[in-house]
Order: sequence, then structure tokens, then C-alpha cells
Amino acid sequence: PNAPSANVTGVSDMQPVKPILELVQTFRPDAKAVGMVYNAGESNSVFLVDQAEKDAAAMGMSIVKAPAGTSAEVQAAAQSLVGRADAIMVIGDNTAVSALEAIVKVAEQNQMPLVAGDPDSVKRGAVAAYGFDYYDLGKQTGVIAGKVLSGTPLSDIPVEFAKNLQLSVNEKAAAAQGVTLPQDLIDQAVTKY
Repeated sequence: PNAPSANVTGVSDMQPVKPILELVQTFRPDAKAVGMVYNAGESNSVFLVDQAEKDAAAMGMSIVKAPAGTSAEVQAAAQSLVGRADAIMVIGDNTAVSALEAIVKVAEQNQMPLVAGDPDSVKRGAVAAYGFDYYDLGKQTGVIAGKVLSGTPLSDIPVEFAKNLQLSVNEKAAAAQGVTLPQDLIDQAVTKY
């Protein structure tokens, strides 16, 4: 991250995308397309979809968009990915997360693994997720606050992102969605369902 150009610095809680795409490659190495159910009216979701497209392209994959304006449209959006995507990814989108069970149903019926950006989604039926702990994010922010209070100029304090990503896995969901999680991935998981 670059040093801020204005009188602002801190720690972002923006969801990292690349590690989640790497999860897909871990248990679906032949995956070429990852579907994203998202609400185009949520600016944070649009930003994450754009980031996912860049990260996926660099990894030799593509993102297949499935917009859903309301939670009632989520199942149809997920269903539209069948035959067009090898896996489904849900990150940082309130509409998709609010109707996650509908996406899980499509994932199970079509043997498409669902990956997410938060551990609660794994508990609810996603195969795996990389997310961060807000307590750790607070500690990371405290270090920056200490630098500011000790007189370090803001221009010398780069904006940071979450450093301690935590892996969550759900072996039962993986089996229902047609994938086997590698043992080393299971061993790395902080949370297992």
C-alpha cells in the first residue's frame, strides 16, 4: 500500500479476493471460471467484483457475474451460473450473504463448490473461506494509532489491510458440493465445521 496523500491513514477491512480464488484452485485446479453473486447496487460489491476480475485474470481464470438486486433474486442469480462457472464465490455482498442458503442449494444440486469471505458463511454451507478477525484488525489499528500519537507523520504511515487471514472449512459442505478438501488445507483451518 502507498502512503496516504491526504491527512488520513488506517487499516482497511476490505475483503481480500486473491486468497479466496486460490482456495478454488486448491480443490478445483482445473477451474477456469468463478461465478460471483452480487448486488450491483452495493458499491462495495461492485468494487470487489472488479478486483476479482483483475485477480482472476492474473491467475488464468475469469469471473462470471450474476447480479441480484434483492435477496429474492439470489437463487435465480446463482442458478444462472450453472454451466457457466466451475465454482461460486460470495464475498462482501450483503444481499448474497442474506440469502446464502439459496446459493448453497444451487451449489449442492450442481456440484459447484461455494467459497466465501467470512467464517459464518462456511458455518452456513460454504466449503471454505478466508476472513479476518475484527479483534486482530483492532490490534493492527492500535499499532498505527501508536505511531500517530508518537509523532510519525501520516505521510509515512501507509494504509494497511488485514494481515492475519483465517481459514475456515466445512468438510460436510465440501462433500455435498462434490469436492474433497486436501488434508493440508484442513490442517491449516482455524475453524472447522
